[in-house]
Amino acid sequence: MKLYILTSAFFFGILTSYAQTNTPIPFKDEIDVFVKNDSIQMPAANSILFVGSSSFNYWKDIRNYFPGYPIINRGFGGSSLTDIIYFNQETILKYKPKQIYIYCGENDIAASDTITPQIVLERFKTLYKIIRTNLGTKVPIMYVSIKPSVSRWAMEEKFVAANTLIRNYINKQKHTQFLDVHTAMLDSSGEVFKDIFIADKLHMNAKGYAIWQKIIAPTLMKD
Repeated sequence: MKLYILTSAFFFGILTSYAQTNTPIPFKDEIDVFVKNDSIQMPAANSILFVGSSSFNYWKDIRNYFPGYPIINRGFGGSSLTDIIYFNQETILKYKPKQIYIYCGENDIAASDTITPQIVLERFKTLYKIIRTNLGTKVPIMYVSIKPSVSRWAMEEKFVAANTLIRNYINKQKHTQFLDVHTAMLDSSGEVFKDIFIADKLHMNAKGYAIWQKIIAPTLMKD
Protein backbone atom coordinates (compact mmCIF):
# COMPACT_ATOMS: atom_id res chain seq x y z
CA MET A 1 0.00 0.00 0.00
CA LYS A 2 1.38 3.37 -1.00
CA LEU A 3 1.66 6.11 1.60
CA TYR A 4 0.39 9.02 -0.45
CA ILE A 5 -0.48 11.26 2.45
CA LEU A 6 0.23 14.20 0.21
CA THR A 7 -2.08 14.25 -2.80
CA SER A 8 -2.40 16.66 -5.68
CA ALA A 9 -4.09 17.00 -9.04
CA PHE A 10 -0.68 16.51 -10.62
CA PHE A 11 -0.05 13.20 -8.89
CA PHE A 12 -3.60 12.03 -9.42
CA GLY A 13 -3.10 12.59 -13.13
CA ILE A 14 -0.25 10.08 -13.19
CA LEU A 15 -2.44 7.37 -11.71
CA THR A 16 -5.45 7.98 -13.93
CA SER A 17 -3.43 8.19 -17.14
CA TYR A 18 -2.02 4.69 -16.61
CA ALA A 19 -5.41 3.28 -15.64
CA GLN A 20 -7.41 4.84 -18.47
CA THR A 21 -5.00 3.91 -21.27
CA ASN A 22 -3.90 0.51 -19.94
CA THR A 23 -0.36 1.78 -20.37
CA PRO A 24 2.31 -0.38 -18.73
CA ILE A 25 3.74 1.39 -15.72
CA PRO A 26 7.27 2.55 -16.63
CA PHE A 27 10.14 0.86 -14.76
CA LYS A 28 7.86 -1.53 -12.89
CA ASP A 29 10.16 -4.45 -13.72
CA GLU A 30 13.11 -2.66 -12.12
CA ILE A 31 11.05 -1.75 -9.08
CA ASP A 32 9.92 -5.37 -8.77
CA VAL A 33 13.59 -6.38 -8.59
CA PHE A 34 14.11 -3.94 -5.71
CA VAL A 35 11.08 -5.36 -3.92
CA LYS A 36 12.24 -8.95 -4.44
CA ASN A 37 15.75 -8.19 -3.21
CA ASP A 38 14.35 -6.40 -0.17
CA SER A 39 12.18 -9.42 0.63
CA ILE A 40 15.34 -11.54 0.74
CA GLN A 41 17.38 -9.06 2.75
CA MET A 42 15.96 -5.71 3.75
CA PRO A 43 18.63 -2.98 3.97
CA ALA A 44 19.16 -1.63 7.45
CA ALA A 45 17.18 1.41 8.50
CA ASN A 46 19.12 4.64 8.98
CA SER A 47 21.17 4.04 5.85
CA ILE A 48 22.09 6.70 3.30
CA LEU A 49 19.79 6.48 0.29
CA PHE A 50 20.69 7.43 -3.26
CA VAL A 51 17.56 7.59 -5.41
CA GLY A 52 17.06 8.84 -8.93
CA SER A 53 17.72 8.11 -12.56
CA SER A 54 20.39 6.28 -14.53
CA SER A 55 23.30 8.44 -13.38
CA PHE A 56 22.84 6.75 -10.00
CA ASN A 57 21.82 3.43 -11.55
CA TYR A 58 25.07 3.28 -13.56
CA TRP A 59 27.07 3.98 -10.40
CA LYS A 60 27.29 0.27 -9.62
CA ASP A 61 30.42 0.61 -7.48
CA ILE A 62 29.19 3.61 -5.50
CA ARG A 63 30.11 1.98 -2.19
CA ASN A 64 33.75 1.90 -3.29
CA TYR A 65 33.67 5.68 -3.62
CA PHE A 66 32.30 6.09 -0.10
CA PRO A 67 33.75 3.23 1.97
CA GLY A 68 32.42 2.79 5.47
CA TYR A 69 29.05 4.39 4.75
CA PRO A 70 25.80 2.35 4.73
CA ILE A 71 24.59 3.18 1.22
CA ILE A 72 21.44 2.01 -0.55
CA ASN A 73 21.40 2.72 -4.30
CA ARG A 74 17.93 2.95 -5.79
CA GLY A 75 18.70 4.58 -9.11
CA PHE A 76 16.53 3.12 -11.85
CA GLY A 77 16.28 3.37 -15.63
CA GLY A 78 15.82 6.69 -17.32
CA SER A 79 13.42 7.73 -14.61
CA SER A 80 11.92 11.16 -14.21
CA LEU A 81 10.66 12.89 -11.09
CA THR A 82 7.15 11.63 -11.84
CA ASP A 83 8.42 8.05 -11.70
CA ILE A 84 10.05 8.57 -8.31
CA ILE A 85 6.87 10.22 -7.08
CA TYR A 86 4.85 7.22 -8.26
CA PHE A 87 7.23 4.74 -6.65
CA ASN A 88 8.03 6.81 -3.57
CA GLN A 89 7.11 4.03 -1.16
CA GLU A 90 9.22 1.39 -2.92
CA THR A 91 12.27 3.60 -3.51
CA ILE A 92 12.35 5.99 -0.55
CA LEU A 93 9.87 5.76 2.30
CA LYS A 94 10.17 2.06 3.13
CA TYR A 95 13.88 2.41 3.91
CA LYS A 96 13.50 5.11 6.56
CA PRO A 97 16.90 6.53 5.57
CA LYS A 98 18.88 8.90 7.73
CA GLN A 99 19.92 10.93 4.66
CA ILE A 100 18.63 11.10 1.08
CA TYR A 101 20.46 12.01 -2.13
CA ILE A 102 18.29 12.71 -5.18
CA TYR A 103 19.46 12.86 -8.78
CA CYS A 104 16.53 13.44 -11.10
CA GLY A 105 15.08 16.09 -13.40
CA GLU A 106 17.34 15.63 -16.39
CA ASN A 107 15.10 13.05 -18.04
CA ASP A 108 12.02 15.17 -17.39
CA ILE A 109 13.46 17.86 -19.65
CA ALA A 110 14.80 15.37 -22.19
CA ALA A 111 11.41 13.66 -22.50
CA SER A 112 9.60 16.53 -24.19
CA ASP A 113 10.08 20.08 -25.42
CA THR A 114 6.93 20.97 -23.46
CA ILE A 115 8.58 20.28 -20.10
CA THR A 116 9.84 23.60 -18.79
CA PRO A 117 12.23 24.27 -15.91
CA GLN A 118 9.24 25.50 -13.92
CA ILE A 119 7.50 22.15 -14.39
CA VAL A 120 10.63 20.37 -13.17
CA LEU A 121 10.63 22.58 -10.08
CA GLU A 122 6.99 21.81 -9.34
CA ARG A 123 7.65 18.09 -9.70
CA PHE A 124 10.60 18.32 -7.34
CA LYS A 125 8.48 20.23 -4.83
CA THR A 126 5.85 17.48 -4.97
CA LEU A 127 8.48 14.82 -4.26
CA TYR A 128 10.06 16.94 -1.55
CA LYS A 129 6.74 17.41 0.23
CA ILE A 130 5.99 13.67 0.08
CA ILE A 131 9.32 12.96 1.78
CA ARG A 132 8.84 15.65 4.40
CA THR A 133 5.26 14.59 5.16
CA ASN A 134 6.20 10.95 5.64
CA LEU A 135 9.75 11.04 7.01
CA GLY A 136 9.73 14.29 8.93
CA THR A 137 11.38 17.66 8.60
CA LYS A 138 14.85 16.79 9.86
CA VAL A 139 16.00 14.05 7.47
CA PRO A 140 18.70 15.73 5.35
CA ILE A 141 17.72 15.88 1.68
CA MET A 142 20.57 16.47 -0.76
CA TYR A 143 19.68 17.36 -4.34
CA VAL A 144 22.44 16.62 -6.84
CA SER A 145 22.14 19.18 -9.62
CA ILE A 146 21.20 18.25 -13.17
CA LYS A 147 24.45 17.49 -14.94
CA PRO A 148 25.62 18.69 -18.36
CA SER A 149 26.53 16.14 -21.02
CA VAL A 150 27.80 16.02 -24.57
CA SER A 151 24.73 14.23 -25.93
CA ARG A 152 22.29 16.67 -24.32
CA TRP A 153 24.23 19.87 -24.74
CA ALA A 154 21.34 21.37 -26.72
CA MET A 155 19.31 21.22 -23.48
CA GLU A 156 21.97 22.97 -21.42
CA GLU A 157 20.04 26.22 -21.10
CA LYS A 158 17.02 24.40 -19.66
CA PHE A 159 19.22 22.37 -17.32
CA VAL A 160 20.81 25.54 -15.95
CA ALA A 161 17.42 27.21 -15.53
CA ALA A 162 15.96 24.20 -13.72
CA ASN A 163 19.00 24.01 -11.46
CA THR A 164 18.62 27.68 -10.58
CA LEU A 165 14.94 27.32 -9.70
CA ILE A 166 15.54 24.23 -7.57
CA ARG A 167 18.53 25.80 -5.85
CA ASN A 168 16.50 28.89 -4.96
CA TYR A 169 13.73 26.71 -3.54
CA ILE A 170 16.15 24.54 -1.57
CA ASN A 171 17.91 27.56 -0.11
CA LYS A 172 14.66 28.40 1.69
CA GLN A 173 14.27 24.92 3.22
CA LYS A 174 15.81 23.51 6.38
CA HIS A 175 17.98 20.38 6.41
CA THR A 176 18.17 20.49 2.62
CA GLN A 177 21.16 21.13 0.38
CA PHE A 178 21.80 21.72 -3.32
CA LEU A 179 24.98 20.02 -4.55
CA ASP A 180 26.35 21.69 -7.68
CA VAL A 181 28.02 19.00 -9.77
CA HIS A 182 27.07 20.87 -12.94
CA THR A 183 29.69 23.59 -12.65
CA ALA A 184 32.40 21.09 -11.73
CA MET A 185 31.79 19.23 -15.00
CA LEU A 186 32.56 22.28 -17.15
CA ASP A 187 35.97 23.47 -18.28
CA SER A 188 37.26 27.04 -18.00
CA SER A 189 35.52 28.01 -21.24
CA GLY A 190 32.16 26.74 -20.02
CA GLU A 191 32.16 23.61 -22.19
CA VAL A 192 31.46 20.19 -20.73
CA PHE A 193 34.49 17.94 -20.28
CA LYS A 194 34.44 15.34 -23.07
CA ASP A 195 36.53 12.68 -21.35
CA ILE A 196 34.24 12.02 -18.38
CA PHE A 197 31.60 10.06 -20.30
CA ILE A 198 31.24 6.55 -21.66
CA ALA A 199 30.57 5.94 -25.37
CA ASP A 200 26.98 7.20 -25.28
CA LYS A 201 28.28 10.65 -24.23
CA LEU A 202 25.52 10.81 -21.64
CA HIS A 203 26.47 8.55 -18.76
CA MET A 204 29.69 9.02 -16.84
CA ASN A 205 32.83 6.97 -16.57
CA ALA A 206 34.99 6.65 -13.45
CA LYS A 207 36.54 10.06 -14.08
CA GLY A 208 33.10 11.65 -14.09
CA TYR A 209 32.02 9.91 -10.92
CA ALA A 210 35.24 11.02 -9.25
CA ILE A 211 34.03 14.61 -9.73
CA TRP A 212 30.77 13.72 -8.00
CA GLN A 213 32.65 11.93 -5.25
CA LYS A 214 34.58 15.06 -4.32
CA ILE A 215 31.37 17.06 -4.00
CA ILE A 216 29.25 14.44 -2.24
CA ALA A 217 31.81 12.97 0.19
CA PRO A 218 32.04 15.99 2.55
CA THR A 219 28.23 16.03 2.92
CA LEU A 220 27.73 12.38 3.93
CA MET A 221 26.39 11.88 7.44
CA LYS A 222 28.67 10.12 9.86
CA ASP A 223 27.30 7.93 12.66
